[in-house]
Amino acid sequence: MEKYTSYSKDPVGNAKSLRKNMTPQEKHLWYDYLRHYPVKFYRQRPVGGYITDFYCSKAGLVIEPDGSQHFTVEGLKYDGIRTEVLEKYSLTVLRFTNLQVDREFETVCLQIDDTVKRLMESK
Repeated sequence: MEKYTSYSKDPVGNAKSLRKNMTPQEKHLWYDYLRHYPVKFYRQRPVGGYITDFYCSKAGLVIEPDGSQHFTVEGLKYDGIRTEVLEKYSLTVLRFTNLQVDREFETVCLQIDDTVKRLMESK
């Protein structure tokens, strides 16, 4: 398993556009939690040929809040392949539905915090 150490600059323009056009759930997670989290997170970060919603290099964690398009047959297949690729870089992928972010925000934040701490301890 190879470790992800950098990012490709190819999709940077697309990532910048995505940062400017975040979903309400991405904005909520970013501005109300991850932006000031004690371990650095990046938003809309190119990783392994994909643009991750949130990426923490120190913990090796990717966080993906998923909207309805992720629950189609095509979306599930694409996300499965994407997760496999990211896991080949020794990254952990946490997925939350937009509904979870909207209705269970504190629980989502606690799960992120627990995961970061667990991953940091194992490094």
